[in-house]
Amino acid sequence: MKEENGDLEDRSGVIVEETKSREDVFIKVEDVPEPHMCFMFGLQQALMCIGSTLSIPFILANLICAKDRSDVTAELLSISMFMCGVATLLQTTFGVRLGIVQGGSHTFIPPIVAMMSLSRWKCPEQSGSNTGNATEEFLDESWKERLREIQGNMMLASLTQVILGCTGLMGFFLKFIGPLTIAPTISLIGLSLTGVATIFNEAHWGISILTLALVVIFSQFIFWIQIPLPAFSLKQKCHVTKYPIFQLLPVMLSICISWLLCFILTQTDVLPTNSTEIAYKARTDYRHGVVDTAPWFYFPYPFKFGVPTVSAGGFVGMLAATLSSIIESVGDYFACAKISKGTPPPPHAVNRGIAMEGFSSIISGLVGAGNATTSYSGNIGAIGITKVASRRVFQYTGFILLVCGILGKFGAVLTLIPDPIIGGILTIVFGFVAAAGISTLQYIDMSSTRNLCILAVSLIVGLMVPQWLEKNPGAINTGSADLDQVLSVLLSTAMFVGGVLGLILDNTIPGTEDERGIKRWREHLVTTDKSSISEVSYELPFVTTYIRKLVCCSYFPISPTFNKEINCSCRRKSTDKIEGVDNSGFNNGIEKIEVKQTTIQVNGVTQTKL
Repeated sequence: MKEENGDLEDRSGVIVEETKSREDVFIKVEDVPEPHMCFMFGLQQALMCIGSTLSIPFILANLICAKDRSDVTAELLSISMFMCGVATLLQTTFGVRLGIVQGGSHTFIPPIVAMMSLSRWKCPEQSGSNTGNATEEFLDESWKERLREIQGNMMLASLTQVILGCTGLMGFFLKFIGPLTIAPTISLIGLSLTGVATIFNEAHWGISILTLALVVIFSQFIFWIQIPLPAFSLKQKCHVTKYPIFQLLPVMLSICISWLLCFILTQTDVLPTNSTEIAYKARTDYRHGVVDTAPWFYFPYPFKFGVPTVSAGGFVGMLAATLSSIIESVGDYFACAKISKGTPPPPHAVNRGIAMEGFSSIISGLVGAGNATTSYSGNIGAIGITKVASRRVFQYTGFILLVCGILGKFGAVLTLIPDPIIGGILTIVFGFVAAAGISTLQYIDMSSTRNLCILAVSLIVGLMVPQWLEKNPGAINTGSADLDQVLSVLLSTAMFVGGVLGLILDNTIPGTEDERGIKRWREHLVTTDKSSISEVSYELPFVTTYIRKLVCCSYFPISPTFNKEINCSCRRKSTDKIEGVDNSGFNNGIEKIEVKQTTIQVNGVTQTKL
């Protein structure tokens, strides 16, 4: 790393300016930090998703009648973390190619609960069988049979997600999506998750607030302080350089300090020793049993628990959850691009992202995870705090999670993070996601009563309907159990309700393009500036050059040269069309629009661009 004109630059081309605005992203999507820094940033993101990933295996073990089987819980935990890593690597490399962490989806929990509530799947204790005479093989086969039913229906529903992505239907719908659709969808992702953060915070509000305060102090008050740290480069060998450590690692530092405090309070028995008290979850030995039962090495493989099974009712329920997950993920893609200071993803990137999520969920079902994968909104919000959006960092995150799944003991150690620490982190990152959605409103006319009406209805109904259904679980009664299950899952998802309302109202209520913000939104799609990520961020690695030579590839919705939706609604009008613009790819259009010759440096290679 070298110091020049007050800037810090390493051999990867990452520049951190001392006077850089706190709104800027320090490490952009295409930047590649040093390996040791990638590991630190990646570990920080891995710690962020532990809370959500950890809760699903415990919930699932209870639903499949294996609540008292700690070995089953540890096994499900290893599989879940392994698949988080695999899905993250696939998404960041071949999917939407943004800094997005994939993990277990809580959206699929309601249909699983509905499936397991059927009399056929009741646990032996509930069905009245004599459990005292039940053999160990019978009990073992009992939970495996339930898990196979979950696996099969989830895989079949995820296949539908792959089809939606590969056929380009999601990219087609982007033509009708504007700021008044994106804003409530993204905002409700963060606002609807406040209950999840509260569950973790209530274990000990003091520790949660401390963790939250540390993140704010590090990232907003002392972010400018640079700490001397040892570094290595080919030119300078071993030397000392300065890093804005508080800006780049606020989450990890906050977790470590709060975790140390919890350890001290645990050793001195200041925290309750009675497991029935809620503050007991703040102890560092709260989940020590997971470490004891977790295997040293565990490698998931297909059909470990047998051949998956399917049923009509189970598939419909899983399909409803899949549709909700797709809506949430599309919103996450735009939120990630927004927080990363980049242009929104083009249709082919969205199509690949959705298809890759479905493909990863199919693999999850094959290896017995019992839960599909989806993008994690919390990790997207963390980009706004850490200012680190590098794709390579998130690939490190995927590798770390994959290793956690294979090395059972290592992954189990990460689960020892007390609940209130996780709650404090989730509180601020969920807020960042909601704020990112609200910031999208900058493109619309906020003085228009039309726009205010659409926004008001989308937000309030999106929050109100799921809350009402939670308090009245049997309120939907159409006479068809399967239809009731579908409607319950869809209407219980705040971002689905708010996003669909915003989409319908924005496309039906009369309004000019300037009033709706469509014009400014479309211009944002085809213009770039210094803080934007280049279009190459969304292209497939290694093969894009060859794909561009094949004209037929432009008809495939997941191809980087596919741009039919953008051409239909997002391009300039024919009167404004610039001669020479190549419609075969989104990136080509941007390059032709740029008329000023500039010299840029990408990964150490100097390139001249028009």
